[in-house]
Amino acid sequence: MIDEVGYQPLERAQANLVFQVISKRYEKGSTLLTSNKSFGEWGQVFGDEVLATAILDRLLHHCDVVAINGPSYRLKNRLIAIDGQSNVA
Repeated sequence: MIDEVGYQPLERAQANLVFQVISKRYEKGSTLLTSNKSFGEWGQVFGDEVLATAILDRLLHHCDVVAINGPSYRLKNRLIAIDGQSNVA
């Protein structure tokens, strides 16, 4: 599992390591990724459009993409908790 792809842009060496991990896992096992970035933004994340395309090519070949749109579940629960505390006072 690779969580929060794109949370911070990667340096070239880091992006190459991600590519190596994805390449070694390609067609050998499941890989789960989470990201708040669209696939079109991955070139910026990895600092290289060609590298991002190579990673996406391997990931998307045999995958299911689950897009979750809407407010953050964690933020929603936190706002409910804050609102509950303010009603107590």
